[in-house]
Amino acid sequence: MVSGRLSQTGKSATQRLEFAADKLRQLPAKNGEFAGEFENHGLALPEGFLDRTALIGKVVGWIPQMAILSHPAVGGFVSHYGWNSILESTWCGVPIAAWPVFGEQQFNAFQLVKELGMAVEISSDFSGANEHQPLAKAEQIEKGIREVMDGENDVRKEVKEFTEKCRQAMK
Repeated sequence: MVSGRLSQTGKSATQRLEFAADKLRQLPAKNGEFAGEFENHGLALPEGFLDRTALIGKVVGWIPQMAILSHPAVGGFVSHYGWNSILESTWCGVPIAAWPVFGEQQFNAFQLVKELGMAVEISSDFSGANEHQPLAKAEQIEKGIREVMDGENDVRKEVKEFTEKCRQAMK
């Protein structure tokens, strides 16, 4: 389990995030177990965030992603655009609002947003020149979510078509 205390008073969001990341990068314990789910999200989130959003959302560490994406009530998915998320979302027919962070995620998002038309963009730096791109603004996130949830958009049609092709290939 990840543990540790950090007083939020006087600590910047960057300091809280660095602390959380350091805790998650710790080597496994002597018994060989890796750190479990991050227990205190408040260490990495802005002060008061969990209280302000308690009635409209939930912050969790790990979820059974395939089970959730397979549920018929799921209409869209905000993703960092790792390869497994792309495969699972495509298999389940769920369009993605792409928010790549680093590494191959930029390339993955470029292919699916720009080349295949299977995703919408929230925030990205497809050139990879800005390694430390700023956080996305609320307006960007809202725009991406609204676009991916639009039942008439071309992205939803492309995902449905590609999902059918994937399932045919697996028969």
